Amino acid sequence: MRVVFSLLLAGLLLYFSPVLGAGKYKVIDVKNGGSVSGTVLLKGKVPNPERIAVAKNPDTCGTEDRLIKWVEAGEKGGLQNMVVYLYKVKKGKGWKDDTGTYEIDQKDCDFNPWLKIVPKGSKLIVKNSDPVLHNIHIRELKGVKPGKRYRPVKKTMFNEGQPPGSGDINAEIKTRMRDNFVRINCEAHNFMFAWMFAADHPYVVQTSADGSFSIGDIPAGKYKLRAWHPTLGLQQQKIKVTAGGSITHDFTFKSKK
Repeated sequence: MRVVFSLLLAGLLLYFSPVLGAGKYKVIDVKNGGSVSGTVLLKGKVPNPERIAVAKNPDTCGTEDRLIKWVEAGEKGGLQNMVVYLYKVKKGKGWKDDTGTYEIDQKDCDFNPWLKIVPKGSKLIVKNSDPVLHNIHIRELKGVKPGKRYRPVKKTMFNEGQPPGSGDINAEIKTRMRDNFVRINCEAHNFMFAWMFAADHPYVVQTSADGSFSIGDIPAGKYKLRAWHPTLGLQQQKIKVTAGGSITHDFTFKSKK
């Protein structure tokens, strides 16, 4: 059974203030842009799920232990739930079909989906669809560096309980995020987890079920391509994109034993 994440709690409005320098991103008309694609792979055995007992609210949360699949890979090792993005892009395309509002739902004592990409400055509506109390705790992860096993500093952005039927909770997060990585958990249920990537620009994608990704409409130039997984870490590779050209780059993460 997989613990998943959605972006929703019965009514919280959450703003991610632009990170320092993020406001410098300029939307332009990208003509004859290039692209980068590839696959994110896992080297080694997929870690066994973590088993956590359900100790409260069995009528809503169930009675069976939750199996938390921190790492999910396909038959050929392709990693799901990866975020691949260009680092520190100054100009390029605008967000496609961006409504400015994103949601998280807590239902059946799960967050759904497990991972969500959200532009900085967006509203986040968090909902509680369960007849039990949830306490959403959203924290920025600081100090995530490429190529290093890390224990990031967790800075609380929002931490509030919501009884069932209590209505909307409105909040505004004014703290400037210096990084992009966000951890979400429920303080009332120790088996509920989710993750978010607060993006500075649209050159960010989530890998498909087979670990593949593709980023297009990139202005010609030199970039740093990054791949991030909430538990496996962060990798970076320098790339060069030519006008109308396409390049391929794969990432390989080692399984933690």
